[in-house]
Amino acid sequence: MNILVTGSDGFLGKNLCASLKTRKDIELFVFDRNNSRDELNAALNSAEIIYHLAGVNRPRKVEEFKEGNTDLTGEICEYLKKIGRTPVIVFSSSIQALRDNPYGKSKLGAEEVLRDFAAATGARVVVHRFSNLFGKWSRPNYNTVTATFCYNIARGLPIEISDPAYRLDLSYVDDVVEAFLSEIGQTGAAGGCSIAQPVLSHNVSLGELAALIRSFKDQRTSLMLPNFADPFVRKLYATFLSFLPEDAFAYNLVKREDPRGSLAEFVKAAGAGQIFVSRTKPGITRGNHYHHTKVEKFLVVEGEGIIRFRSIQPGAQDKVLEYPVRGEDYRVVDIPPGYTHSIENTGKGEMVTLFWASEVFDAQKPDTLFEPVVHA
Repeated sequence: MNILVTGSDGFLGKNLCASLKTRKDIELFVFDRNNSRDELNAALNSAEIIYHLAGVNRPRKVEEFKEGNTDLTGEICEYLKKIGRTPVIVFSSSIQALRDNPYGKSKLGAEEVLRDFAAATGARVVVHRFSNLFGKWSRPNYNTVTATFCYNIARGLPIEISDPAYRLDLSYVDDVVEAFLSEIGQTGAAGGCSIAQPVLSHNVSLGELAALIRSFKDQRTSLMLPNFADPFVRKLYATFLSFLPEDAFAYNLVKREDPRGSLAEFVKAAGAGQIFVSRTKPGITRGNHYHHTKVEKFLVVEGEGIIRFRSIQPGAQDKVLEYPVRGEDYRVVDIPPGYTHSIENTGKGEMVTLFWASEVFDAQKPDTLFEPVVHA
């Protein structure tokens, strides 16, 4: 199948093309400001689906709205009529088409051109009216507040919020791409021009948006993961990371060292506990404590050792359970409550262990009581 994407070098175009390029059943043609009209016409000669994303939203002169939105759409439709072709056209419009401003009028004009083309030729045209889009490869300090907030906050630059209570609807670029790709399997559908069902959006205030993005940056020191159960938070976090400076992808954890080795907390999450990692020297034993409610998982990823348990209940003082562990085995050991436990490095080199605890450590309520597993 031959597919043409206009505006291929824009935010939405880049994301759509990245998905289309992975498909072996598609030959992709692109058109952007660097391409000539001859190149556009050559692609129109064979395209079975046209994703018409090209347009102008931040012109130097107001007249460019009409030239880049309404007139370009008219050129495409006139050429298609001239050569007698009726490909499916998926058009990226805006909710501004319903408003009385130059940009909105130019988008509405483009929609009317497409509606006339569908009526005259029987072609199938699908119009998507978007509000505010966000995601990777969006352009900061241009026309998307999310990109600007992500870019500036990632770099410690100030942001301006005129009204923190102002609410906006945000749609994620991958949700838009998914909606676009669904049109590929509908090439045999009836013709005519239709307004597509709105893509999933997330309503948020500017103040909430800024606070969330700031929390993403602070995560590197707080180690607290965002609430990834919320789809919007998950999408926004991915967007934020895409705006990190190229020399800032890595960061160091706070390492605590003593004669036993070293330990560092890795990530924490409300309702999901925390993960930390340790390096233990040969012959050293860690632990010798128990918990009433907190549970843990131990995973030795390098070296070898023995994990020992003993119930603190009366009458069980002499029964010690032993679980040998090695890095190459990827063996997880669950630490139940009410059992004092320890882990000893029995190898010749350092032992590296990942620990997961069901609760984020609270110094006011540590639920960690020291008692040796093996009595001297």
